[in-house]
Amino acid sequence: MSTILFGSISTLADTSELQRRAFNDAFAAYGLDWHWSRDDYVAMLSSNGGAQRIADYASSRGDDVDAAAVHAKKSEIFQHLLGSSSVAPRPGVVETVGEARRTDRKLGFVTTTSQGNIDALLAALKPHISAEMFDLIVSKDSVSRPKPNPDAYEYALAQLGEEASAAVAIEDNVGGVQAATAAGVTCIAFPNQNTSGGDFSAAKETVDNLEAARVLGLSS
Repeated sequence: MSTILFGSISTLADTSELQRRAFNDAFAAYGLDWHWSRDDYVAMLSSNGGAQRIADYASSRGDDVDAAAVHAKKSEIFQHLLGSSSVAPRPGVVETVGEARRTDRKLGFVTTTSQGNIDALLAALKPHISAEMFDLIVSKDSVSRPKPNPDAYEYALAQLGEEASAAVAIEDNVGGVQAATAAGVTCIAFPNQNTSGGDFSAAKETVDNLEAARVLGLSS
């Protein structure tokens, strides 16, 4: 049996601009005179981890900030935005998930974000995509090292009882592609609107629309 592994949450729905808005709202909530423009945010997306981005930005400005607390506020705001905004699956996602289930592929959702973010996203995507459709969901609590380390993918393969050679990953950012390929998993890059300028040369291919037959063919 082969396996399809969706990576970051924006492989299912493009939430990147909602995330940026949540960061800026969190900064305002903490009285910080920070504002990340889209260009600012795009430049930061070569690395994974929102709390680290906050810490690095504070350091660059010489500001003393509790990055973990600000990031927790950002997550709270982001989850609220997911529940109150119109969020739709990205092109080809519903068809790929449906075909994977119809042909008895295993499905994994392999993130290193919080379980709260995952739950909020999947709630927003119902009935098109739901937690019950996945054989395994990986969150930041599942592994000790986040992407671009391969731990999340290695953990997923072990839990699913699958070899890397029988799996294909779908990732929307450079760090996610690095994590998948480091674990030996063939990766399709599916950039979101804010990561499309990244270097995805490590991926098998880069697409702006998932084609179910192609994705499943790579995992055969």
